[in-house]
Amino acid sequence: MTTSVSVPSYGADIYTDQALLEPYEHYRTLRELGPAVWLEQHGAFAVSRYADVRAVLLDSDTFRSANGIALNEPANQAILGCTLASDGELHAHLRKVVAHRLTPRSLRPMRDLVTERADELVSELVARGSFDAVADLARALPLSIVPDFIGWPQEGREHLLEWAGANFDSFGPMNARAERAMPKCGEMAAFGAELVRTGNVLPGSLGAGVLEARDRGEVTTEQCMMLMLDYLAPSLDTTISAVGSAIWLFAQHPEQWDRVRADPGLVPNAVNEVVRYESPIRAFGRLAETDTEIGGVAIPAGSRVLVIYASANRDERKFERADEFDVTRRDAVQQLGFGFGEHGCAGQALARMETESLLTALARSVTRFRLAGPSERALNNLIRAFGTVPVTVETEA
Repeated sequence: MTTSVSVPSYGADIYTDQALLEPYEHYRTLRELGPAVWLEQHGAFAVSRYADVRAVLLDSDTFRSANGIALNEPANQAILGCTLASDGELHAHLRKVVAHRLTPRSLRPMRDLVTERADELVSELVARGSFDAVADLARALPLSIVPDFIGWPQEGREHLLEWAGANFDSFGPMNARAERAMPKCGEMAAFGAELVRTGNVLPGSLGAGVLEARDRGEVTTEQCMMLMLDYLAPSLDTTISAVGSAIWLFAQHPEQWDRVRADPGLVPNAVNEVVRYESPIRAFGRLAETDTEIGGVAIPAGSRVLVIYASANRDERKFERADEFDVTRRDAVQQLGFGFGEHGCAGQALARMETESLLTALARSVTRFRLAGPSERALNNLIRAFGTVPVTVETEA
């Protein structure tokens, strides 16, 4: 027999500019309040502890993504039926259309290309001595890889970053950022629909494979458009966030960079630790399918549940010294920054490959990153990332 406990509540808006800039005290408070906390400002239950976040992500029968991903109804309706906002057999079917192209094994032939471009980019930037770790590094590599991989034509690429950011902004509450994002999301959807109508995608790309699946009758035209866009924003923004955060963290913690340089085999673990410490994805929503509970807190059917990945990754119940950045952390691989379970990030293998390639190339020549000016956050309802990180690099004589 399960005993229900009282429902704690939290009155702060965790989507104000200040809360997005400095979210971790909010997350700490939520973890201390209980396993599920009613967010008065957002009409949702916040789940912020590692064990509870993991449990919710694993129980996709109870905590559904359809109609639940965003904190506002217009966004939920707009994305209904895409892989992110579908469940069960539909989700598995849609994901199967593209997932085989995104596995580590399938991406193996791309490794040489990604490594080559990372090496060239790093050589150019190191020769300059000073650069913006976001604009010149974190954005440059994925923008040279992801659009071709997905099959995006040259026209329209100038809008990709703006559209990707708007896509994620639209998933928050209906605040000013989400309202500003909606027209841009409409532009992205219209462009995707036009790509499907004209078939104007690069041969051999993920997009071309989606069109072939439509022609075989495996997906509808509308699903085809959704699949064209599903992996664009995540494949760009997660990598950009991780790389920008990594350089900022290594500038703040030079002893951690020394460890990576001394043992390049630490690079994959360092990427996990960056994603744990500065999670690119703040949170996604779910909708309770039935009456249920989280840690003894009753969750009525139809309730919205905000699953805070970034808080889970700082949970001291799971990670010792959770607020310390440590590239040798043995359990960093257990971070939930790429999600978990049925809706684990399908594009994480490519994001890891790009981030690891850049850090490996940098480790061969850069001895120190020094901040060359103020680093500025790019405020977004869903993505935690920097907008600019100016650095000067020192190299071996």
